[in-house]
Amino acid sequence: MTPNMQEWTVIARVLRPQGRRGEVLAEVLTDFPERFADRKNVVLLRENSNPTPAVIEAHWFPTGRNAGKVVLQFAGTTNISDAEALAGLQIAIPDSERVMLEEGAFYVSDLVGCSVTEEDHTLGTVRDVHFATDAHGRRIEKATPILVIERQDGDELLVPLAKAYLHKPDIPNKRLEMRLPPGLLDING
Repeated sequence: MTPNMQEWTVIARVLRPQGRRGEVLAEVLTDFPERFADRKNVVLLRENSNPTPAVIEAHWFPTGRNAGKVVLQFAGTTNISDAEALAGLQIAIPDSERVMLEEGAFYVSDLVGCSVTEEDHTLGTVRDVHFATDAHGRRIEKATPILVIERQDGDELLVPLAKAYLHKPDIPNKRLEMRLPPGLLDING
């Protein structure tokens, strides 16, 4: 992870080349994919490297087996070899350019790293947030996201990010206080 990683919000991740002219297929990691139409200036993030500025020249949303993803054409990326070099990179924007969210909604990047507590004890730290998808990989909008919490012993705990369970979110201080139903922690084993 780069030292500057916290300044960026990841909006997509390059999967692989898509086509012969340098296009790439990317996993969409934003709830606002329509903003690709307005957003031209992004950065590419590679682990242990500084952010690299990039310009999106074109984008489109494929159908069929790649539905729910985005095809991007970056300036200067003109062939398959150029596109292959981008595989695995994260596409990000400055945090200051994020869309304002409604009350009670959170960015995944804001949740990752939060300490999760219930009553008097710490459950662990949010490592990731999972979203339910259908058979085609499209996100099921009405499904509750799942917090992936890493316990102090290294085990993983899965907890629904349901409003009914979230008691006191304190994002600026990276803390989530939860009130979980009896037995939920037991099913995680």
